[in-house]
Amino acid sequence: MPKREEQYILWFDEIDKNDIPLVGGKNANLGEMYQNITGSKSKVFPNEQLNVPFGFSVTAYAYRTFLLKNRLDEKIKSTLNNLDTSDMKALNNAGTVVRSLILNASFPDDLKNSIALAYEQLSKKLNIPLENLDVAVRSSATAEDLANASFAGQQESYLNVKGIDNLLYSIKEAFASLFTDRAISYRADQHFDHLAIALSCAVQKMVRSDQGCSGVMFSLDTETGFRNVILINGSWGLGEFIVKGIVTPDEYMVFKPTLAKGKKAIINKRIGTKNKKLIYSDDLKNPTKEIPVEQKERDRFVLTDEQILQLSRWGMIIEDHYDKPMDMEWAFDGRKLYIVQARPETVQARRDVTVLEDYKLLQEGKVLTTGTSVGEKIGAGKARYIKHPNELNDFQQGEILIAEITDPDWEPIMKKASAIVTDSGGRTSHAAIVSRELGIPALVGCGNATLNIKTGTDITVSCAGGEDGKVYQGILKFEIKKTDLKNFVAPKTKIKMIVADPDLVFNYSFIPNHGVGLAREEFIINNFIKIHPNALLNYEKITDAAVKDKIDKLTLGYPDKVKFYVEKLSYGISIIASAFYPNEVLLRFSDFKSNEYATLIGGTLYEPKEENPMIGWRGASRYYDPNFESAFALECQAVKKVREEMGLYNLQVMIPFCRTPEEGQKVLEVMDKNGLPHQKIPNALEVAASEEIDERLRVWVMAEIPSNILLVEDFAALFDGFSIGSNDLTQLALGLDRDSKLIAHVGNENNKAVKKLIKTLISNAHTMAIPVGICGQAPSDFPDFAEFLVKEGIDSISLQPDSVIKTSLDLKKLEDSLNK
Repeated sequence: MPKREEQYILWFDEIDKNDIPLVGGKNANLGEMYQNITGSKSKVFPNEQLNVPFGFSVTAYAYRTFLLKNRLDEKIKSTLNNLDTSDMKALNNAGTVVRSLILNASFPDDLKNSIALAYEQLSKKLNIPLENLDVAVRSSATAEDLANASFAGQQESYLNVKGIDNLLYSIKEAFASLFTDRAISYRADQHFDHLAIALSCAVQKMVRSDQGCSGVMFSLDTETGFRNVILINGSWGLGEFIVKGIVTPDEYMVFKPTLAKGKKAIINKRIGTKNKKLIYSDDLKNPTKEIPVEQKERDRFVLTDEQILQLSRWGMIIEDHYDKPMDMEWAFDGRKLYIVQARPETVQARRDVTVLEDYKLLQEGKVLTTGTSVGEKIGAGKARYIKHPNELNDFQQGEILIAEITDPDWEPIMKKASAIVTDSGGRTSHAAIVSRELGIPALVGCGNATLNIKTGTDITVSCAGGEDGKVYQGILKFEIKKTDLKNFVAPKTKIKMIVADPDLVFNYSFIPNHGVGLAREEFIINNFIKIHPNALLNYEKITDAAVKDKIDKLTLGYPDKVKFYVEKLSYGISIIASAFYPNEVLLRFSDFKSNEYATLIGGTLYEPKEENPMIGWRGASRYYDPNFESAFALECQAVKKVREEMGLYNLQVMIPFCRTPEEGQKVLEVMDKNGLPHQKIPNALEVAASEEIDERLRVWVMAEIPSNILLVEDFAALFDGFSIGSNDLTQLALGLDRDSKLIAHVGNENNKAVKKLIKTLISNAHTMAIPVGICGQAPSDFPDFAEFLVKEGIDSISLQPDSVIKTSLDLKKLEDSLNK
């Protein structure tokens, strides 16, 4: 029996993660999972049984023997010597020559016989007749998945391979794929010797995901590097279309810390278009084919909630075993889920979170298209639409690549681009993966980019505004702000954030903070739901066909329209709560005014016309009103779902614009009726100061009306905290309309009357062990106002994220000076 390093075949149960030199990264990880993760061996979820399809590896030794016996080493070396990889024509010619050399060579007899014997043994081990044994042939390079360079995706995979002749040819194709144009270019960029890297092949039993679905999974957020989530993409059929960006997949996100506690911690679901899929064909020479997906299948999620949770548990098990963020592929055959690949994630795992980069667009222009943002950067330059590979040579340094999808062979030009824009694909498509590694912005899944953007047009691609990125006409000005946090020391006064957009909060979580003092629910409703809650509650009664059509389009995948509202709202809230977990996140219930609610779809059917909505039917007065109580009940259900089902007990709530204690009592009764019972916390100040999660529901009230302060004892008897809304408090204390420019000069938060009200509130609230915070821009805009708050003993100051660092440093200096 030859030594292991001189064997042509090694089975998955004979190899582990230490065998990368023998079988490459992909095979080593398949063996590692098969041996050490399948079965009940996990500390995280000891009862979980991972499924990994069995198979064998054709080793790196087999590859080197193949080259040696065919005398290909020197021919390959001379072909690639001194190659200029920036010359696309020369690169293509060299790659074609090397691949032809390999494909036209023959297997040595002993190697051929070893592969044939292993294929027969696999048939027997799986109890599948040899003529029916379908396998996947996956390339596994010996330099793949290193900590400082990701070779994943550089080589090819071949699906639904049947018969020994087809298997042998697929293995040869895999050997040749070590010399695709992109792989040659990538190795040259990473300064790897082309012949120092060998290629092993995984021969793995196929999972019939053409009869089900498949996708990819990451154990972190791929855009920000936020570590507490599992991100899953999925579409119908075989998985190649997701990786290549041919389809826009479903996306699911799960929160790991509370999943580990047994909670149903799905914090987001987005339905993809999934308009085509890859399935088996009967032609063994062309073993897969593309077919369209029926509309009813496009309009539903490919995974059930339980499948999402099961995959996420598996992802956590795999991450825990490797002790690093992981990039995985999964497949579902209609009966069972499988993990078919796993490798270390190599882009975000290397991110330095001690240096914050904030890209900000300083101008706006005509929007040419929108899509899903990859990264948070901004790029500008001339557009170039690449339709055919023969146009690649035209691409110039600094241009913006516009394409229907990107092909892996385009990677040599992608590294020249200042941004990438595609019609198709999701956040785990080829274009997305490459752009992250290159550190350039990309918009994927735009749908119409190739129609709306012409070659030579000056454009700006912005991914700095959250999930939905934009392509603007013209070269727009933007700035990049960098902050080094290595020596940051926080002030004693708790600094919290004001947030609204769930798409941005994972980035904000890296800014030093004590949680969120104001999460604006209105943004979630306006941007993610877009429909008036009463229009969903009364959907069957709506007679306006146009309104119903808009609702139907927005609620795809949700036959139950009310469930859509609750679930979408809960997802937006839960993403914010998860980003800052375990720190407290204070959610303000909806504070739309009637004119703002009217702008939602169906809103005009349910909203009155008020002369001054600013001091009209808003906040607490809505929640117990018969015309809105059922809508407020949906907000309560969403909060209950986030806290109890998802386990995010760091979420607390706040009542806005509560004019009287009687109103406050009525709101608490409605909350109780809808699953959010509240018991007054006697030690609220102590609980607020603690760093531990207290699972009891705490209800705060906005202190933005003088009556909140004049009747502080009465409000304190009901609520667990006061949050000063300085804008509204100023306008109501001074009799201003804050929207009127004519009287804007009369006063601001620095006014003595406003300060006196705040001083009174802090003093009296503390006497009753009630914490007081403030949310507003005043502490950032007026240094003396911040000093006033600190001297009066404010418990927390909530700021816009871009003000946190500066104001924290100013407050630290102030505290130090006061303590001298």
